[in-house]
Amino acid sequence: MNLMTVTEAATLWGLTKRRVQAMCVTGQIKNAQRLGNMWVFPKDTERPIDRRTKAAKELKPVVG
Repeated sequence: MNLMTVTEAATLWGLTKRRVQAMCVTGQIKNAQRLGNMWVFPKDTERPIDRRTKAAKELKPVVG
């Protein structure tokens, strides 16, 4: 299979391993699967938008 681990994704995307793990838990990374004690997902997975940034907050719809 053509899978990538959290460590590989963190290096590729310029994020910390813990941040990538948190994105897996919250469902921000599509097709992420838990194998034993590690997260894996396809290598062609695109980097998700980091919801903590200003750019991501501007994408959120305004409710009210």
